[in-house]
Amino acid sequence: MRTLVGTGALARLALRRDRILLAVWLYVFAAFVAATIVGFRGLYKTEASRAGFAAGAAHSSAFLALYGPLYGDSLGALTAWRISAVLGVVGALFAIFVVIRHTRADEESGRLELIGAGAVGRHAALAAGVLVAVAANVVTGAAMAVTAIALGLPAGGSVTMAAGIAACGLVFTGVAAVTAQLSASARAARGLAIGVLAGAFLLRAVGDTATGSGPSWLSWLSPVGWTVLDRAFGGARPWVAALGLAAAAACVIAGGVLAVRRDYDAGLLPQRPGPARAASSLASPLALAWRLQRGTLYAWLAGVVIYGVLIGSSAKGVAGLLKGAAARKAIADYGGRGNLSEVYLAAILGFTGLVIAAYSISAVLRLRSQETGGLAEPVLATGTGRLAWAGGHLLIAGAGTVAITLAAGLGTAIGYSGGAGPGFLNLVAAGLVLAPAALVLGGLAVAFFGIAPYRSVAGSWTVFGLFAVMLLLGPLLRLSHWVLDVSPFTQSPKLPGGTVPAAPLAWLCLLALALAGAGLAGLRRRDIG
Repeated sequence: MRTLVGTGALARLALRRDRILLAVWLYVFAAFVAATIVGFRGLYKTEASRAGFAAGAAHSSAFLALYGPLYGDSLGALTAWRISAVLGVVGALFAIFVVIRHTRADEESGRLELIGAGAVGRHAALAAGVLVAVAANVVTGAAMAVTAIALGLPAGGSVTMAAGIAACGLVFTGVAAVTAQLSASARAARGLAIGVLAGAFLLRAVGDTATGSGPSWLSWLSPVGWTVLDRAFGGARPWVAALGLAAAAACVIAGGVLAVRRDYDAGLLPQRPGPARAASSLASPLALAWRLQRGTLYAWLAGVVIYGVLIGSSAKGVAGLLKGAAARKAIADYGGRGNLSEVYLAAILGFTGLVIAAYSISAVLRLRSQETGGLAEPVLATGTGRLAWAGGHLLIAGAGTVAITLAAGLGTAIGYSGGAGPGFLNLVAAGLVLAPAALVLGGLAVAFFGIAPYRSVAGSWTVFGLFAVMLLLGPLLRLSHWVLDVSPFTQSPKLPGGTVPAAPLAWLCLLALALAGAGLAGLRRRDIG
């Protein structure tokens, strides 16, 4: 037990550091459950309309890959089908970031060495990170269940659905506890855990889309698949959540065992020594920034292409699923125009632009991690100036954002039209016009980094969260257009089906440049570190 001394104090410190993130986590999950229930209740008011939707969704490979099979046609079954896999993945991501932040990231930055000089056990930091993630998953699951019950869904199904989603987050709490011991850097540990999550999602997608004698059993190997296989409102299997709890416990125990088998500030996976001399291709700040950022960019490009193909494929059958004026109006409230498939694609691509903005922010904030990790000083000690150092990363962030939006449009066009033509080019353009709004959030991150560096991470992601709530819940909450117009995503053209006004795009680009310029001006005047 001496190895756990100080766990309570570290857990309270972690809760204090993450209080805003955890509050947003709780609110987003409960609000998404509420919005889904209210949306389905308004769109499909009769049993016949729900049965028609369920029959169509059961034969759509794209919907099966995205959300899994639909067990039943009740309001609860539709809700569980729509949110379980999605919130399972999002909850897993939250858990990964929380655990890695309080374990490997603190160790990499030197905080744990300072804390370890006191009366703190070897396992205290890992236990504290795991406890915070576990508590967040449990409280969020309870909030989702209470929300669903309050909106009229059966209590048993609501609890089963929420437990399945929370169990997925608990599994990846344990996965993150393991990867934190394997890698010597927080970024690599997060990458390993997210790679496991991507593999789990792929297993579920392949298993759920298998037909006949296909490998449908693959879904049972995936923690993401378990969120759907519990059949919350159609022959409930509450025992499926126990699989998640068992897997989570096994991973946490494995993480604790591995923690005592490695040296402090080292990982179990061996690090390859680099060459004695750098290649000529690394002789500039831009080349160094590309070397550091390219892996993340490649992963984003591959991910958005696959996602685009899925949503493009699903849009081909959406007209048969979303019938009636209410369905059309519900999607059109998010800004789409044209036929129902185009309205659907415009709405989904709008959400995709928000996700791509997360890449823009994270790529910019790589500067802050370089600064706080002491890696900026050796670069600046050479003849490299501050603006050249920052400019390399910002150029990669800006070009990468544009490339990712283009890849999203290309994937959607491939999934929807399958070949070249006017419709194909329109969908590619629909992805590309998302770039200015995403760049505005990247520019805001630059401004925070240059002017208020200690608030750069919290400030950038807080603004991102506010814009996410406005985009996702604004139409549902009937917020005033004066409020919604503050978001750059409201100003983005809604393609396909709409027009491409030049003025909003130009203003968004100018705003992004102005914010980035203000941040660079602040960087020139402030101290480093």
